Amino acid sequence: MNNGFGTIIQIGDILVSEDVVTEFFACDYPVCKGCCCVYGDSGAPLEESELEGLERGYDRYSPLMREQGRKTVDSVGFFELDRDGDIVTPVVPESQECAFSNILADGSILCAIEKCGLEKPMSCRLYPIRITKLTGGGLALNVHHWDICKPAFEKGRKEGIRVYQFLQGPLTARFGKDFYDALCAAAQYVK
Repeated sequence: MNNGFGTIIQIGDILVSEDVVTEFFACDYPVCKGCCCVYGDSGAPLEESELEGLERGYDRYSPLMREQGRKTVDSVGFFELDRDGDIVTPVVPESQECAFSNILADGSILCAIEKCGLEKPMSCRLYPIRITKLTGGGLALNVHHWDICKPAFEKGRKEGIRVYQFLQGPLTARFGKDFYDALCAAAQYVK
């Protein structure tokens, strides 16, 4: 579907912006050192279904969190509501740091949840794709362009890796193999 704003791919009740299949991206952790975990205007988006797992796994991953993060969870719990009323990971007060992060001595940032072998929130796994819930129950997938990820967009271009290719695992985990196969087929017509 072309709406004058670019091509929109529709797979079932999911609308996918053309950036997902045309934009290049490959996370460049040695360059950014995971700074997306400590910068932003709120925590990472959470799905309601993830809240129970965050609480259940806390004893496993909390030792890997910074003290400020544990104090934040003790104070506000496993999630906050951002200014739009969306459920997000808690953020350490007076900072932009996700409470679940761990900043190492060399300045690298790790997700304590992922480091202990659990799956970090889906929005983190899907980044730079952001999911928007549409009126009527559908979803929209868009690429979030953030200056701190400029090296990842450059690396993806240099290596020829598109956003949807880089995120094959998370996209398949969230939406299923049939969705991912349909997205790959549609990408052949959009590129």
